[in-house]
Order: sequence, then structure tokens, then C-alpha cells
Amino acid sequence: MPRKQPKRSRLWLNDGSCIRLRPAHRDHVWSYDFVADRTSDGRAFRMLTIIDEFTRECLTIDVARTLKSEDVLERLSDLFICRGVPKYLRSDNGPEFTANKVRDWLKHVEVQTLFITPGSPWENGYIESFNGKLRDELLDRELFDTLLEAKVLIEGWREHYNTVRPHSRLGYRPPAPEAIERGWPESYPDTNLNTGTFPGGRSALGFPPLTDPGL
Repeated sequence: MPRKQPKRSRLWLNDGSCIRLRPAHRDHVWSYDFVADRTSDGRAFRMLTIIDEFTRECLTIDVARTLKSEDVLERLSDLFICRGVPKYLRSDNGPEFTANKVRDWLKHVEVQTLFITPGSPWENGYIESFNGKLRDELLDRELFDTLLEAKVLIEGWREHYNTVRPHSRLGYRPPAPEAIERGWPESYPDTNLNTGTFPGGRSALGFPPLTDPGL
């Protein structure tokens, strides 16, 4: 008979999601996932989203018709060179993340993988919450005629998310370090921190005013 498995404790967040390892500092835990959408001609494209769970910063959103394990490795390699190497990478059990070449390479650079239980997206709450914001605030509002248009608008939204959008869990500051270092909110003294808008109701970078600044 199979040996009885010990019970596992979980850390539950306010939004109902749970995680097994809380991020303790910048670059402690990154998480990544895929999001799918379509251009106006009905053709599908994918987005690889990577975030720092502690700072909530979105490190990249790669957009392409297809994204494979080789693309994951290429993007991680670029980020590790430009930003540094995280201690852990959290993900679901998608084939792009569980591929031997990805796991072997991460082991070689001493990054530990954190795979959630299959069918349990709430264990990857940070990236799931981020992906929900991406869909609610951009993907469900925009009709992309071309892949290039999707890339431009998605990158614009990512910059807005990182440098302008206030986050309640960060004391209503944006997550990007350079935004904090430049003295937010002193750099934008007339910005409404509850909505992310400038005087007159104009939203930064042209995105609609926010009704839920938290993540």
C-alpha cells in the first residue's frame, strides 16, 4: 500500500489564493506564466509574463505567435544578465517550464524551481493576480489588429503598471525600483494615488483611471 503523505500547510492571501513560500526580498522569488489572446483576424498569440513576487514588478511580457521552452530560456538568460539571478522560480507544470532543458539550465545557474500542484492555480497567486489585471485593464478593452500593435500596447501597459500604477500592498507606490528611488509620490505631487490619475482626471500614459489599485 502507498505510504500516507503528510499534510501540507498553506499560506492564504486575502484574495483567497495561497502560496507555500512567501517572497522575503527583491529577487527572492520570481514567477512566470503564459497568457493567450487573439488579434482581430482570429489568430492566436501568447504572452510570457514574469514578475518579481516581492516588489510586484513585471520584469517582462514577451509577445509572439508561439512561445516555446527555447524562448523561455532566452528571456530568462537576458533577465539574469541584466537584473540578476533569483533564488526561486515559481510556475505551473506547463511543458515549457518542466522541459528538461529548462530545469537542467536553472539547476546549473543555481535557481530552484517551485512547481505548484497540478490544477491548483491559486498556489501561484501573485502571477495569477497580475495576469488578471493585464486582462481586465488591457486585453479585454483593446482589439489588436496586428501582432506589432499588440506588442506596443502591451509594453506600454507594462511600463504604466511598473512606474505609475499605485499598488495598495506597496503603500500605494508603483513597484519599479526607479519609481521609488526618484521619490514617489514627490515626483508626481498632484497625482491621485487612489486612481492613478493626474489633475483633470487624465490617466498616465492614456490608460483608463483605475478603480482597484491593489495587487
